[in-house]
Amino acid sequence: MDNMEIEKKWRVAAVPADLDAYESIDMEQAYLNEHPTVRIRRENDRYFLTYKGMSDNDVSHTEYNLPLTPEAFGHMLPKHDGRIIKKKRYIIPLDIEAEGVPLKAELDVFDEPFKPLIIVEVEFPSLTAAETFIPPEWFGEEVTHDRRFKNAVIAIDPSIDPSEML
Repeated sequence: MDNMEIEKKWRVAAVPADLDAYESIDMEQAYLNEHPTVRIRRENDRYFLTYKGMSDNDVSHTEYNLPLTPEAFGHMLPKHDGRIIKKKRYIIPLDIEAEGVPLKAELDVFDEPFKPLIIVEVEFPSLTAAETFIPPEWFGEEVTHDRRFKNAVIAIDPSIDPSEML
């Protein structure tokens, strides 16, 4: 069965106040391949291997997440391409529903060497919901179609300078 992920990304115009009031996840992720995307990720004390299929629209792609043990994650981590991404993800509920699904913002605050990069993503139940979404004012410029803001590119392409992405 296909697992479709539909998401859009924005730069952040204004970080919401009281971030610590929201649920957060400490993440560490590394890429084993860019095309198709194969990633390993630690989310607090949970570990995953993710396969993302190719996309022709930058908004939707097939995604499979498989659980890993901490030992398997540790075994694969040295095999990564490029740089390891560490970030804190804040889960911020939006007072918006799409097709009966409450939407939430996933605000990623990157650690070195990508600091001060901050990106916000929203996942949608359908392409129609993604196309008709009106972002809150604190979201900045949409960067869904700018390849520099894809985590795999940020990690693997050494020419990406996060300070130029603000």
